[in-house]
Amino acid sequence: MAKYIPLILFTVFTNFGSQVLLKHGMTTIESFELNSQSLLKALPSIVFNLYVIAGLVVMVISMGSHLVVLSRVDISYAYPFLGLSFVLVTLWGYFILSEDLNIFKILGVALICGGVALVARS
Repeated sequence: MAKYIPLILFTVFTNFGSQVLLKHGMTTIESFELNSQSLLKALPSIVFNLYVIAGLVVMVISMGSHLVVLSRVDISYAYPFLGLSFVLVTLWGYFILSEDLNIFKILGVALICGGVALVARS
């Protein structure tokens, strides 16, 4: 199963990339309320935003590679690795977007990394 780690990591990084693109796309449009009228008004800005489109394309690529992974390895081996995308997104948020990082996020990231390391050793 270890020979599939590069493909699993490709899935992780494309998942991470899709989230970064979607976040960037959604922060470049005008904010809107979560009601039908406001959402309908914002929909064209969302649908035609190049970053949102790119994020969705990368997400589809990520899901496609995840399907390939699932066809070759145990789900109990492959799925925990997806937690690494949470680690990457958290680090991106902190270092690039200047988001807050508190002890709970740090502990959560550490637990995810520890869990993935344990699964990888199995």
